[in-house]
This record gives sequence, C-alpha cells and structure tokens, in this order.
Amino acid sequence: MLFEELRQEVYQANLTLPELGLVSFTWGNVSAIDRESGLFVIKPSGISYQDLRPEYLVVVDLQGRVAEGNFQPSMDTATHAYLYSHFPDIGGIAHTHSPWAVAFASAGLAVPAISTTHADTFYGDVPCVPAIENADMVADYELQTGQAIVEYFSAHNLDPTAIPAALVGQHGPFTWGAKAEEAVYNAKVLETAAEIAHHSLQLTHGPLNVPQSLLNKHYQRKHGPNAYYGQELES
Repeated sequence: MLFEELRQEVYQANLTLPELGLVSFTWGNVSAIDRESGLFVIKPSGISYQDLRPEYLVVVDLQGRVAEGNFQPSMDTATHAYLYSHFPDIGGIAHTHSPWAVAFASAGLAVPAISTTHADTFYGDVPCVPAIENADMVADYELQTGQAIVEYFSAHNLDPTAIPAALVGQHGPFTWGAKAEEAVYNAKVLETAAEIAHHSLQLTHGPLNVPQSLLNKHYQRKHGPNAYYGQELES
C-alpha cells in the first residue's frame, strides 16, 4: 500500500475535523501530498468519520486520476489537485463547512483581520472568492473552484503561505499548510476568527482592522526568520 505514513497523517487529520467541531456528518475532507511523486492522499467521498480507516483513503495524481484505492475520492479532489499544482509550497489541504466561516462565505465577505487571534495565523484578511457562476458549474465545478482561488490570490498579489486560507462565496472555507495537521489547525483558527469577527461587527460598525504594526508583530513572532514563539520539548 502506497504512503502508509502519509495515509496515517491524513487519517488522523480527518478525524480531528469532528473533534474540533469543524464538520457535521461527512461535510469535509483533508488531504496531503507527496511532492516527490506528485501524488496525494485524500478522504473518500461520503464515508463517515466514525467508519473511516487509513486503508480507505484514496491516492490520486494531480490530474485527479486514482492511483490507488477502492473508493471514489472526495468530490473536492479537483480543487485540492489544482491548489497543489499552483501553490507549490503547501503540503496539506482541509475543506470544511464550519458555520462561522460559511456565514462569511454566504454573505460574500472576507474575514477581516480585527484581532491578534487572527493575526497570529493570517497576515491580513482571509479573502472571499466570488461564488462560482452557473456556466462554470456545468463545465467543472470543483476544478473551477480551485481556479477561482488561485486566480484571486494572483490578481490581488496575496501570498498563500502568509494567508493560508480562502472562502469560496456561498460555499465555504479551504485552508492549507505545510502538512495536513497544519491545514486543520488553520481551519480551526479561521473558524474562531470568523466567530470573533461576527460578534465584533454586531457591536460596532467602526473601523476594526488591527493596525499594520500590530498585524506585523503578531504574525512575525510566529512566522518567518525572526519568529520566537514556542520551543522544543526534550524527548
């Protein structure tokens, strides 16, 4: 069986989604890529998390073709494949329908960087990519979803490693990271940031975004060459 270690990583990351309250039923998926081979491991479509097993995961290439597995891969496989193909520094992707993030996506709104909770992970607003139009859905909805995210980041000069997330209008969030575990972590941070933003916007309609200097400080103390958050534990 291909990629036993990567399978275990993706399996555990998928199980974390319901544990963190990020999914209901089967509404979500996580994948991770082996860059050397160009193959990635993803959750099978429609299988509940309590029934999921590492051997049920599907190995897929960047054209969406199944390389190994007895099940149909996630319906979002084409989106994952396109993001891996165009964001070469990412190693894992998560997609959920977590309610606070979906609320912003449904309204067509970015999740604004209005707290240091947000700034610790996302170096600016998490954008909302416009909803996919009907004509695009007929062509290939999932592929068009990946294309829409990549095109938006390119058009707005956004760094996908500094803002490792996007909302898709009237759909939901996609997050990513160096590994599957990090993609899930970012999904939870995004959900928390969206909830904070929602409540904050109920209290005031004044300017809320954190000052650039504070955004810089909180993001850079966890990311980049001068990061100083955390430490290694002795084994």
